[in-house]
Amino acid sequence: MGATTTETVGVPPVPLGLPVPPFTPHAISCSLPTWRDNVDYEKGEKRISDVMVCGYPRFFIGLGIQKLAQICVRKFGVHGESAMLFPTKKTADACRSFILSRSTLEGTPTTARLIQLLICPEDKANKAILVNSEDCDCNGSASLLDLHIVLFPSDVFSVAMQFWQHTGTGISSRLAEQCLSLLPESPPSPTNPLPIPARGISFKSSHRHYGVKGALRVSPPAVVEDLNADHSMYLEERYGRNLPQSAAAAAKRALRRRIAGVLLRDTPKCDSDRDGSPPLGPSTRGVSDVSENDVYLYAGGMNAIWNAHQLLLAVRPVGKSVCFGFPYTDTLKVLQKWGPGCHFLGHGLDNDIDQLEAILKKQSELDPSKPPILALFTEFPSNPLLRSPDLPRLRALADKYDFLIVIDETVGNFINVEVLPFADIVVSSLTKVFSGSSNVMGGSLVLNPQRRHYSSLKSHLNSNYEDILFDQDAIFLERNSRDFQRRIRECDHNTEAICDFLYSRSQAAGVPNAVIKAVAYPKYTTPEHYEARRIKADAQNGVEDGGYGGLFSVTFVSPAASHAFFDALPCYKGPSLGTNFTLACPFTILAHFKELDWAAQYDVEPDLIRVSVGLEDTDELVASFASALRAAEAALTQTDLL
Repeated sequence: MGATTTETVGVPPVPLGLPVPPFTPHAISCSLPTWRDNVDYEKGEKRISDVMVCGYPRFFIGLGIQKLAQICVRKFGVHGESAMLFPTKKTADACRSFILSRSTLEGTPTTARLIQLLICPEDKANKAILVNSEDCDCNGSASLLDLHIVLFPSDVFSVAMQFWQHTGTGISSRLAEQCLSLLPESPPSPTNPLPIPARGISFKSSHRHYGVKGALRVSPPAVVEDLNADHSMYLEERYGRNLPQSAAAAAKRALRRRIAGVLLRDTPKCDSDRDGSPPLGPSTRGVSDVSENDVYLYAGGMNAIWNAHQLLLAVRPVGKSVCFGFPYTDTLKVLQKWGPGCHFLGHGLDNDIDQLEAILKKQSELDPSKPPILALFTEFPSNPLLRSPDLPRLRALADKYDFLIVIDETVGNFINVEVLPFADIVVSSLTKVFSGSSNVMGGSLVLNPQRRHYSSLKSHLNSNYEDILFDQDAIFLERNSRDFQRRIRECDHNTEAICDFLYSRSQAAGVPNAVIKAVAYPKYTTPEHYEARRIKADAQNGVEDGGYGGLFSVTFVSPAASHAFFDALPCYKGPSLGTNFTLACPFTILAHFKELDWAAQYDVEPDLIRVSVGLEDTDELVASFASALRAAEAALTQTDLL
């Protein structure tokens, strides 16, 4: 069976397995254009794996990273070993510890070892290839690159891949690219790439998902010229698209200020002007004394969540956490695999808070000397069901029983909703709509200075925080996020138009014989809780109404209708979200292929389609979804006739 594509409106189709959007260096998505492609991808079919050239970085180790890892294995490894690469000793040591403990739990105890590697610019001129840090004489060089290698037996690669996927601490593709550029020559690509975990294993590293395809009309991405990395970076800086590499600290400061909501005027060069800093004011996050110093940057959203959990385990009495609502899959895995585990309240509805109260009361009676749980982790709203929890009620319980609340605001985002007042910690994936360009990873963690445990959290972070966000990645995040507020409002507008159209033709709206069962979207899903947190307009202070976000899910009355709708959508197909272009994915297939029945217990249906809406023309978007709906109706009619 040959490679497949999906025709798109105004943009050439993207072949299966190639980057989305086309010609995007360091793309975080790749083309999976049809329902069958996604199913075969999860099955590990050769026709898919043979053409995959990229994917979401926590699930697909980039080819440049693979190449660098193979060089490290050839230099420092022994027969039968594989390597993973990390930016610091602390992250590498965490990987080694996980491999040792997890492999023992799974009945295959093993060994792992660490090597620190320094790559100097002088190495290229001297024709040297990768030297152990003990042999490097350029320790004082400000431009050296520091790598930390974890070497382990190849037969436990799937265990190591769990760590890479769940924590997001591995090196970025840009760091790997820079390391390779400093080597004296480019060794041939490995004939045996890093092994991929086999399908059917019980843990989630089997889900190396996140690939994409196809798109509605939006300004097409620029064709990347055949330039070397130095020339390409020069052009980015020369024409003002990026800050210079030397301004990475200023780029990170700008990012922290945007996330803290303290910028009164955010301009492209606001933090690089020689005449001083831009005007700052009280935070717009609903907690006025939040500052840029309460914002911590990470290598990705899941990396921020993992670090938040590690922070709480270090500062508070150890106990189980609560995962409230059906979350993105790795959040639950982090809470289950580190520390003593978690209570999973997967529906995230009001009656689950009743169950939570029962758990808290029982645990308090068993051991009154410590809080009944460590923390409660939740999303606002959740992915993919778009449910919003009752935050005031959860906050009241947290204050009563002295546990902390961590809220993932990625889907709602702080332009639309105000959740920080109810949280101890707010985390977000900057990879998504904050960036929008689908070409860089990043995450953030914000502390609420008004909460009782702020001082201990802040003190621990100040002593132990590691900035592992690679400088070049921060520069691209700064560039991409300059107009994030405008883009969010446009995506919100487009999404509401599409959802109103689909909902008006659904059984949930009372339409008899409708092919659409329901549309999950904050405007219709637990609306009372979302509306209570949605930002309201304040003309005096220049505040606009918050929207309902750029994400929704749709379910159909039959698998045939769902599959036909998905295949007919003329947009890129893939599971990332928050991009400037519209993306659709069969979410449950990609995230829970080996546990469909389990996911269905929490209302995540096997044939659910999740859509992230971009910046395309509103009328064209609605027309495209109308066309796909007609395909779904035709498929249902055909099925009825058989």
